[in-house]
Amino acid sequence: MHILSSLKTAGIAASIALAGCATSAMAQEPATVAPAASAQDDGYPLTSGDFWEVTGIDIKPGGGLYYANHLADRWRASQEFAKSKGWIKDYKVLSNYHNRSGEPDMYLITVMESLPNGPEGEAQGEAFRAWAQASTAQLVSENLDRAEFREVMGTSLLQELNFKD
Repeated sequence: MHILSSLKTAGIAASIALAGCATSAMAQEPATVAPAASAQDDGYPLTSGDFWEVTGIDIKPGGGLYYANHLADRWRASQEFAKSKGWIKDYKVLSNYHNRSGEPDMYLITVMESLPNGPEGEAQGEAFRAWAQASTAQLVSENLDRAEFREVMGTSLLQELNFKD
């Protein structure tokens, strides 16, 4: 459910991020005149890639096994469902092996080719609730129950930048 709720607000975040990338890239270009670029090549060496949603998780003392079981069962099944629908490309769980004080114990990563618009996000939410056989209220309640053994420290929406060949 986390990805679906995050994706509803991600459109705004993505717009801001993309605008920021473009502005930042232009601001970093030197003031000197660059050679003329063709219409197909603007001279910028990077191209936009997939979106990565990265969520930092703090595991509360004694909660590791409970949370690992949740990830291996319910979270993984929901990610596989989203992947089967083409909503996401991949997902990963990473352990922060040498985490310092205040850093997450683990990161949950979801990779998406694109972000859904409003109606697409609503349709995905409806399909997910039907698959989960749960109402929004039930899914929120399940999420709150996990607060006993983990804390979401924050989520970032990143966009991969690929080098042009």
